[in-house]
Amino acid sequence: MIVEIDTNSGFCFGVVRAISLAEEALKDVGSKIYSLGDIVHNLKEVQRLEGLGLQRVTHEDMAKVAGCRLFVRAHGEPPTTFERAKELGIEVVDATCPVVAALQQRVIKARDMMKEFGGQVAILGKRGHAEVVGLTGQIKEEIVVIEGVEDLALLDYERPIYLLSQTTQSVALFNQVAAMIRERLWDEDLLVAEDTICRRVANREQSLREFASRHDVVVFVCGKKSSNGKVLYEVCRKANRKSYCVEDESEMSEEWFAGCESVGICGATSTPLWLMEQIAEKIKNM
Repeated sequence: MIVEIDTNSGFCFGVVRAISLAEEALKDVGSKIYSLGDIVHNLKEVQRLEGLGLQRVTHEDMAKVAGCRLFVRAHGEPPTTFERAKELGIEVVDATCPVVAALQQRVIKARDMMKEFGGQVAILGKRGHAEVVGLTGQIKEEIVVIEGVEDLALLDYERPIYLLSQTTQSVALFNQVAAMIRERLWDEDLLVAEDTICRRVANREQSLREFASRHDVVVFVCGKKSSNGKVLYEVCRKANRKSYCVEDESEMSEEWFAGCESVGICGATSTPLWLMEQIAEKIKNM
């Protein structure tokens, strides 16, 4: 049986940068290093970094780590988090993904443009997701968060709309939402739709579709919290009905591979290569 790992899967640049910064800081023996939430949405990688000394904290815990070093993960944070850290004397290591940081600035520019015309800013994304929280927190004005077409009723179609997207959303869904908004506006020119989806994610969809379709069985590896993982797994599932999503090797079943000649292993932008290799080895030994 052939077991192939997708060479296009695994950590994106933003995640690699965040983990590299964390690993470098953890070399400083005796220094307490904290991460504001999961540094990456993959439980196994988080556990590996915790084994090296990284400790997770919440926003409510910030007062307890005053004077220490605190990592802001790749998803980014609103300005209020940095202001709070400064008040507490916390040294912030900002590991915000450059793509996300650029999008945060676009949110501010979108607000400024819409303020001039009495318009509104909307973001296609998942409510409560760390990146979306960071994006909506960039401005004091309300931002409408749209998770899907069912949320389009939240918009005011009498006013101009500036539509942006969480970096890990589906390009197809963004285009669908933008098209449906245009249909509801009395003048389609009242919509500014800016596709701010990370190209590392967007460009992966086609290659992942091809990868999934050439194998008998596909094992997609990602953390349960990964928004990007949900999008990419759906791409796999549509291309190959024998696609299974797992967080680690314990969730696999030997029955999946009965009679198959090839297995494809792939993952999200938050999935470490070492974990996909571990799963490949497990399959080979079945």
